[in-house]
Amino acid sequence: MGQERLNFSKRLVEKLPPAPTGKRLYYYDSKVRGLELAVTPSGVKSWRVYRKMHGKPDRIVLGRFPDLSVEQARGKAHEINASLAKGENPAADMRQDLTLRELFLLYLERHSKPHKRSWQGDEWTYNKYLARWSSRRLSTIDRNDVERLHAAIGGDNGKYSANRTLALISSMFNKARGWGWEGRNPATGVRKFKEVKRERFLYGDELPAFFSALKSEGDIGARDAILIMLLSGARKMNVLAMRWEDVNLTRALWTIPLTKSGDSQRVPLVPLAVELLGRRQSLADGSPYVFPGRHGTGHRVEIKAAWDRVRTAANLADVRLHDLRRTLGSWQAAAGVSLPIIGKSLGHKDQNTTMIYARLDLDPVRAAVTTATDALLLAGKVAQ
Repeated sequence: MGQERLNFSKRLVEKLPPAPTGKRLYYYDSKVRGLELAVTPSGVKSWRVYRKMHGKPDRIVLGRFPDLSVEQARGKAHEINASLAKGENPAADMRQDLTLRELFLLYLERHSKPHKRSWQGDEWTYNKYLARWSSRRLSTIDRNDVERLHAAIGGDNGKYSANRTLALISSMFNKARGWGWEGRNPATGVRKFKEVKRERFLYGDELPAFFSALKSEGDIGARDAILIMLLSGARKMNVLAMRWEDVNLTRALWTIPLTKSGDSQRVPLVPLAVELLGRRQSLADGSPYVFPGRHGTGHRVEIKAAWDRVRTAANLADVRLHDLRRTLGSWQAAAGVSLPIIGKSLGHKDQNTTMIYARLDLDPVRAAVTTATDALLLAGKVAQ
């Protein structure tokens, strides 16, 4: 394990290399006591405060860089050091019998936000299915409660939602135990529902209605985002967070700095996507985001209302936004594209094929995506 004391700055932290495979690197701030930066093999960088409390080492997660800047991390570390100087222990929260709501807020700030790109999903799941237990003490929630809740969600909302809720409960209580809570995890032993792998994608005879409905959608930003999702195969969260600095229209290339798998990904842009992004760039109002938020800050985080209108108008009620990603992969397969190329174009990360992906040149990937989207657009009767 590497340990080095540095005078942190934005430029210095950005240049720190990923850790070797199977290891983590730890760097310590020369200005603020206990401030630590952990670097993973995928290049994820997380701020923590490392201190000994009552003779035992303890790490308090602050957040992920660059979401949390050097200055912000130092500020939080100062606050924690001040609490310790007063005899308080920020890591001792879990030694109390917290409510589920209190645990979730700690889980969100200490684990979900710093380590998960899809942390909003945890927030949504909690508010949808677990908020009813917000005032319950952790010690009052047992396995029978979790089994009944899991079964009820499975019956009313589907097996997938039930399993995601069960996974969240289990993860929250596991973290609570790691943070000092001495109770049992009530999700232990609760069996997940068997899920049927989803295979839905848009068929040729569905595409004309889909493109017609999309063209009629009044929310231009959402409409463009949906089309980019289809033409690139990228995930919704990556498309909505797209930055102009990561888009090179001359090279027809979009670089996603951090994907769900924790790695960066180069996405070849087909001609229609380049045309669409060029039009958006010419109308950009100075925001660093391709799809800026409606209130002038940040980027858009949701396009559900527009998507519901599109699929309703196209009579595609069972199609989800993520099925657009599967649609591109399916049309590539139908065009005879090899599975490794499909995997690379979609940014899949599989232990058995990762090395094959790494050796592939981008040109075949671009050709594969172009071939698939040309066939897709032709079937949808869209002029190029």
